[in-house]
Amino acid sequence: MYDAVDYLVVDISKSEVAQKEIKYLLSISNLDLDSQATIFVVAKMNNNIIACAGIDHNIIKCVAIHPDYRGNQLNLTLIDKVIKYANENGYFHLFLYTKPENKDFFKGCGFFPIVEITDLVVLMENNPVGIKQYCKHLSTQRKEGAKIGSIVMNANPFTKGHQYLIQYAASQCDWLHVFVVNENVSLFPFDVRLQLVKEGCKGINNVTVHPGSSYIISKATFPSYFLKDKTKIDYAYMGIDLLIFRDYIAPALNITHRFVGSEPYSEVTRAYNEAMYYWLQDITLDQYPTITVVEIQRIAEGKSVISASLVRKLLVAKQYEPIKKLVPPSTWAYLSTHMVESTN
Repeated sequence: MYDAVDYLVVDISKSEVAQKEIKYLLSISNLDLDSQATIFVVAKMNNNIIACAGIDHNIIKCVAIHPDYRGNQLNLTLIDKVIKYANENGYFHLFLYTKPENKDFFKGCGFFPIVEITDLVVLMENNPVGIKQYCKHLSTQRKEGAKIGSIVMNANPFTKGHQYLIQYAASQCDWLHVFVVNENVSLFPFDVRLQLVKEGCKGINNVTVHPGSSYIISKATFPSYFLKDKTKIDYAYMGIDLLIFRDYIAPALNITHRFVGSEPYSEVTRAYNEAMYYWLQDITLDQYPTITVVEIQRIAEGKSVISASLVRKLLVAKQYEPIKKLVPPSTWAYLSTHMVESTN
């Protein structure tokens, strides 16, 4: 029967028919279409799509199989095909998010759980020792001390606010680890943001700046297509990200504290800050040591709190002079060379 199944790669941004069929298939599986997934491997029988799996860079998304065809070799073949497609396009370390009830199915496809938020989501990867290898690499930069701090930042771009947070945290700790979120959905590319953070930290002797990894989860890449409730989406995203930090990253580096700047504007960032107290400090949550959260009041320039979003707004408005007061000289040197339009 399944010899008649054809497996194809389709780009739904170029095929309304395929997009409609996939949306229907997802809907009967109680899933939505993820806006970031446009490339799908589909299984077709009698010219109808009976199964699909999307790929967004190194994340497998939107896996759905028609109820009439579940529980057979088609499931494994579909996942094998999407893994092969990812490999052919340079992605070998793959992740997927799924509902906990689907965990055993994906285990059978060669994926391994990293963390799970009960009844909501489990994050899996196709390497049984992937996160262990990452933590082993991190541990080569481990520092000993009674108080080892950490900061995770996007730095889009790096401002005097970020610099103040790092300086303050470093002054309170034996050593400070700064992680720069690794993604390229920001105005400033990752390599630029990483370099600006490193330059802004020169002169602070007890700081290590780390490039972020796939294990520091971004809200921009967290899929929400299988969770209908926005509150649950935010809860699951923050839980996944913070539990990975608490259970894996912090022990590898002996991290005891996490510093964060207060958030007067963004509701999303403010909610994330609040979530830290639960996921990192609740002693009953899991078996791993707690991490003390330290929230620092952001510094201001005049009447405005210094923020990367303010710098970006000023760039768009071509108001360059005020930016000089908001960013370190190293950031201004980059902006003036690459982003400030000449008035000559």
